[in-house]
Amino acid sequence: MKNLRTSFERFCYANRYKGIPNLMLYIAVGTAIVYLVGQMAGNYALYSILCFDRASILHGQVWRLFTYPLTYGTGNSSVLLIAISLLCYYSLGQAMENIWGTLKFNLFYFSGMILMDIYCLIFGGQADVTYLNLSLFLSYATLYPDAHFLLLFFIPVKAWIFALFNLVIVLLDLFTMPFPYNLFSVISLANYFLFFGKDVLNVVPVSWRANFRRMVRKSKNNATAKPQPKVIQFNAGSYEASTAKPKAPYTHRCTICGKTDISHPELEFRYCSRCNGYYCYCEEHISNHVHIQ
Repeated sequence: MKNLRTSFERFCYANRYKGIPNLMLYIAVGTAIVYLVGQMAGNYALYSILCFDRASILHGQVWRLFTYPLTYGTGNSSVLLIAISLLCYYSLGQAMENIWGTLKFNLFYFSGMILMDIYCLIFGGQADVTYLNLSLFLSYATLYPDAHFLLLFFIPVKAWIFALFNLVIVLLDLFTMPFPYNLFSVISLANYFLFFGKDVLNVVPVSWRANFRRMVRKSKNNATAKPQPKVIQFNAGSYEASTAKPKAPYTHRCTICGKTDISHPELEFRYCSRCNGYYCYCEEHISNHVHIQ
């Protein structure tokens, strides 16, 4: 599985500029047009043509499988709320495309759409793009958990807090909404878990994960600890002992800022596969450094 994911990442990187560039811009503009036409016309004729409808799709209107994301925000939603939501989703989508590349972002968004299409065609229900757009936010929060969002435009809140709050809402919907609607959130977010794998744990603060790992290691060591025999060092003044190089007081050291796993135990350190050599970087610089060739 690890080799398959590595191969997929390499394929996406090699073809990062293929696909539909600025995908979220087209979706946001298209959604705004559908909403404004409905408001000005006083009816939702355009919405009814583009929305997901299982019976119509089975009778040949297959475009509804791909146009239902444009029907977000119809009904009694205010213009201000729709504008803020579309601007937010566009910004997040553009940031994700810049990080991943055009191809991977297209695959991410379209896979979420297709999973929802398949589920609704089998079990019925009205496909909703709300949770699909939520997966954009969770993806961004996974990559940048310490990024700040302004609640009510002036209260700074870290992205991981919003992400955990949204995941709680997803769990509540799972147990409170009737079938098949209770699984919409799980199906829409399946591509998020598919693309990130175990990296979804990055939403949890680094300090929490470090403390948890320390507790697990400590419990394992206590469970398997055995009394160690006393070691007596001989030939301490030998030539080999006097000329041996002292070991470094750390295991990992960031090539950019010099932070180590001893001076900053709460940080994670990784090695860049694109640098020509064995170079280590902290979590702040692993995605933001010039590759050494």
